[in-house]
Amino acid sequence: MFAAHDWKDYEVIDTGDGEKLERWGDIILRRPDPQIIWPLAKESGLWKNPDAHYHRSSSGGGEWDYKKQIPERWTIAYDKLSFHIKPTSFKHTGLFPEQAANWRWMIDKIQGAGRKIRVLNLFAYTGGASVACAYAGAEVCHVDASKGVVQWAKENAQLSGLGDRPIRFITDDVFKFVQREQRRGSQYDAIIMDPPSYGRGPNGETWKLETNLFPFVESCMQIMSDRPLFFLINSYTTGISATVLKNILALSLGNKYGGNITCGEIGLPITTSKLMLPCGILGRWEA
Repeated sequence: MFAAHDWKDYEVIDTGDGEKLERWGDIILRRPDPQIIWPLAKESGLWKNPDAHYHRSSSGGGEWDYKKQIPERWTIAYDKLSFHIKPTSFKHTGLFPEQAANWRWMIDKIQGAGRKIRVLNLFAYTGGASVACAYAGAEVCHVDASKGVVQWAKENAQLSGLGDRPIRFITDDVFKFVQREQRRGSQYDAIIMDPPSYGRGPNGETWKLETNLFPFVESCMQIMSDRPLFFLINSYTTGISATVLKNILALSLGNKYGGNITCGEIGLPITTSKLMLPCGILGRWEA
C-alpha cells in the first residue's frame, strides 16, 4: 500500500463500525467511511466528544452535528504546503490526506527531472496535487468544472506561498479542455487525473469510468510531450482494482513509451490499532 505516513497536522485516530475519528489540526471530526466494516473496540473518550460528527440520513445525504463551536474553516499544513479545511454538506473537508503519498512522489519526480516540467492536473479539486507540483518547481495547469473548488485551490496556493508561481487555474469541462489543447498543440510532461465514477456534462453527456477512462487516457496522450515524465491516475470508484489502472497504463503509455508502471491501494495509518485504512487506488506510469 502507498501510505501517507508523514502527516503532523492530520491523523486517523481510530476506526470502527463504519466510522473514523480524525484530527485535522486541533479539530476532531467523526465521519462515516464505507471501507470500515470492522467493529469499534470501545466507544470512549474522543469518540463520545468530537468537535463535529457527520450523520448520514436514511433518505440520502446527511448533516454535521457540531458538538462545539469550531471555525467555519481552518488551515492545516503538510511539510511546507498549507490547505484550507472546511466541512462540507457531503461529509468531505476539501482535502484527501492520503494523497500526500502521491504529492511526495510527484515532488521527487519533478525536482529530480533536471528540467522545467509542465503538469496538467485534471479533475483537480482543491489543488493538493497542483500545489505540490508548483512547490516542486513545475508549471501547472489546474482544471476542474467546479468554480468553487477552483477558487479554493487558488487560496491553497496563496496559503502555501505559491501565489506567484506559474499556475493556470481553469474552470472548464476537462474533456473539452483536452480537446482544445490538442487543437492548440499544447504539450505537457506530466498528467494527473482523479476521474469520478459517474458524471453528466452540461449538455447531457455522460461519463462512466468503466466505459470512458481508457479512451480518455489515450486522448490525453496526444498532448504529452516528447519527453514525458509521469502519468498518474487516482480512483475512488468501488469495485475497480488497482490492476485495472495498471493494465490501462500498460496498454496506452507503456506501449508507446515503455517506462515503469506501478499500482496499488493508497491509504492512511490508524494510530490506535496500528492498522492501515484503505482509501482508494492509484496507477502510476513513469519514464
